Amino acid sequence: MGQQAARCKNLLPNQTPSFPESVLRALLQSSPLPPMEQTHESLHPPPQLEDCLRLLRGKRDEQILAGLLLVTKICNKDDLDSILRVYEAVGVRFLDRLLRTGMGNANATGGGNENQDVYLQLSVTILSVFCRVPQIAAAEEMVSKIPLILQIMTRHSALEECYEFLFLVAASNNKDGVTALVESGGLKVLATQMPSLPDGSTIFELSMRLLQLVVDNTSPDTLMEVYLSELSTMVCYIAQQFACLQNALKFELLHLLSIVLAWHQLGPLYDALQSVSNDKWPMYIQAAADQKLQALVVAESMVSMLGECWLIGQVNLHDTQSSFPSDRFLFLVLELSRVEVAVLLNDLGYLKYGASSSSSGDISQKQAKLSLAFNLLEKIIKLVSDVGEYEGGVISDDSITKVIAGLNETTGVVLEYLNDAKDHGQRKGDDLLASVRFVGSYLAEAPLACKEKVENLLGFLLSVEGEHEQSPFLSICFLLPMLYQITRTSEGCQVFVSSGGYKAVVGCVIELFSSSHHTEEESGSRSLACDMLINLLLMREQIRVRDEHAFVPLLRAFALWEEKAKDGPPVLMTSSICCLIFKYTSEESLLQYPGFDFSTLNALSQLIARSLSTIALDDDDATESCHDLHHIIIEGFSVWADRFPHISKAIDGLI
Repeated sequence: MGQQAARCKNLLPNQTPSFPESVLRALLQSSPLPPMEQTHESLHPPPQLEDCLRLLRGKRDEQILAGLLLVTKICNKDDLDSILRVYEAVGVRFLDRLLRTGMGNANATGGGNENQDVYLQLSVTILSVFCRVPQIAAAEEMVSKIPLILQIMTRHSALEECYEFLFLVAASNNKDGVTALVESGGLKVLATQMPSLPDGSTIFELSMRLLQLVVDNTSPDTLMEVYLSELSTMVCYIAQQFACLQNALKFELLHLLSIVLAWHQLGPLYDALQSVSNDKWPMYIQAAADQKLQALVVAESMVSMLGECWLIGQVNLHDTQSSFPSDRFLFLVLELSRVEVAVLLNDLGYLKYGASSSSSGDISQKQAKLSLAFNLLEKIIKLVSDVGEYEGGVISDDSITKVIAGLNETTGVVLEYLNDAKDHGQRKGDDLLASVRFVGSYLAEAPLACKEKVENLLGFLLSVEGEHEQSPFLSICFLLPMLYQITRTSEGCQVFVSSGGYKAVVGCVIELFSSSHHTEEESGSRSLACDMLINLLLMREQIRVRDEHAFVPLLRAFALWEEKAKDGPPVLMTSSICCLIFKYTSEESLLQYPGFDFSTLNALSQLIARSLSTIALDDDDATESCHDLHHIIIEGFSVWADRFPHISKAIDGLI
């Protein structure tokens, strides 16, 4: 050892060192690199350490290198206290000069630097070992070296020690370390090198953990605006590894994907992922998503981006001969979602009605998970209902039957949960609202499913409110497609009227027509509600309505809406409803209601006149439904004209 050290030249700041390569390689081969899973337990320092520390504090660089070589022989890799003492003895200045020398930043004079790569490997290895001590990794001196390490990674092949250094420093400094990494171009380096990293290797694991730190400590907006290209590249590669790996790292990749893919709603990540050259990445996720909740998060994000058809289709993995049936993944998502719904509803029922005490946090978390599972089931419902639109017969009739059977069974479970809530006098909660939404989605396509349970619960379903809602407006909107289906028969209308639900729907319609701004979804709800009321009013002679005056508030709402209404189907529908209501009352009777006066009659007269003018002007292009509505108005007028002289006079000549 002494002979080797004697041959070393003194390292000056402006000189290139020329240590014998044998000494340098001896240091590299002896430097322990503890595994990621080790525990940081302090061990009692051996007596020989003091001799090493004296060498490390020497004034000549050959003494320091000799001390480092001796340390690797006697110092236990788990002895963090001793590693800290070695670091303090070596000093930051020597480490910095050694790193820059390895990078070729020193001004060489004379014989060149044939051992530069060895210096570089040695400096990075020493830094990564020192950073196993959290106190060292958290030091500003280490954060300041992040740009230098990234330079090394761009000029040389990926070094495992570089990734380990970046991860340990970023993890110890959190925001400061991650900020330095991101602002120094770390994401570009990661995106460039990640596809060439060995599958499942330690260096790949370190790169994933490093990216996880970036995602956890950087705002999505920043990543979207500045690093969108790099992010989309890494997502595609992570998706491929997610499909191929079969070890514990698969769960970490799943966690990372579940976070990043949820960002598609924030902006252009969706478009970036759609345009990447690797168009197989969605199939990789489809083939590997089998880890329950997080898998459902990923699946829901993918369906939201790519549509329900992503759940079906032949799956062929890259570089493999294996393939899966086109409906395999559909059934996987269906069964996972169904199991989650059953388990979560059971847990929520116990927390809300059975447990002696429960935290709102536990309930909120389970409600969020329940909403996720319901979302996927609703996507599957839409897929099955639109199956005729997909070419190639990708879903067999037998598969559709199995899907419907599963959905039917889950709907029964959900209705039992809602019945428990009714029995406990609970009608407010996000879990109840999500349950009503799911039931409404399924029963809109299968109105006869769970018929008896639905009839018994219909009034309650129409009264459910979300946790922060002040009315059952959303529940009613969710159920409108189903209500439209059942009110097409006199039996269904009688069930609906017997539940008292028609009053709730009247209130919903009034709210829909009172709003000054309408989304496309609200416009659809308004049309459905009007169609359902027309069904009900047309059946009025065959059913018994308990409250004959329940529909009068609709007339006031339509009168107020008439001034801002545009000509078209909504005018025809509201006019038809008015004419059907007029059949069972009179002008004189209506004027006795509070808030109902001649100005209201004038507005209703204008509404009906506009509907008649609209159909007359555009008779050739009018749809069959418009002609049906026009017929309702004409037929109704012949019944009530003599009881509404004011309105009859206003529309005289248009009939």
